[in-house]
Amino acid sequence: MANYDPITPERLVEVCADVAERGAGTRFVAVDGADAARPVDLADQVAARLAARGRAASVVAMADFLRPASLRLEYGHTDAESYRTLWFDHDAVQREVIDAIDERNSWLPRLWDADRDRSFRDRPPPAPADQVILLAGPLLLGSGLDVDVTVALVMSAGALRRHTPPAAAWTIAALVAAAEDAPAADIEVRYDHPDRPALCIRGRAG
Repeated sequence: MANYDPITPERLVEVCADVAERGAGTRFVAVDGADAARPVDLADQVAARLAARGRAASVVAMADFLRPASLRLEYGHTDAESYRTLWFDHDAVQREVIDAIDERNSWLPRLWDADRDRSFRDRPPPAPADQVILLAGPLLLGSGLDVDVTVALVMSAGALRRHTPPAAAWTIAALVAAAEDAPAADIEVRYDHPDRPALCIRGRAG
């Protein structure tokens, strides 16, 4: 049975920053969480803390690496299985962010504008030798992305129902099913109450 310790939101940011910058060279950190858990917000705070320490840090939001609507919505706008398996372009993240930094020392911050259903056409910025990339969004655990450490913001089904807007409630079944199948994260955070998280550190973060 995993042990969870209460932690303040401020201390959670510190812990994630400590683990993210551990070791030399480029670091890739996955911050997994449903939109209701606001994983991009935590990733932004961690990136800001790393920048204050003098470490190059940037956030890649999975919402900017969605597949085109023709693929994403092939089975309808509210198909839970499609949300789990088709919406997010993990292959593109691996190719355009992780592999690109390893091979070319540059990376693509955003790929697809879902609102306009077209490419962002961003110019790839250079990656310093000590670059930290925080990938943030749902369904990252078990995606096969080659990251150095994983952080999971875990919400129960009840908390997801409370914090998910009604228009997105159809995603909850996919999120719950994915959480049941996902591998354990290096840093797991019970996040039903984001102002009162509880932390379990294991694996590569220990």
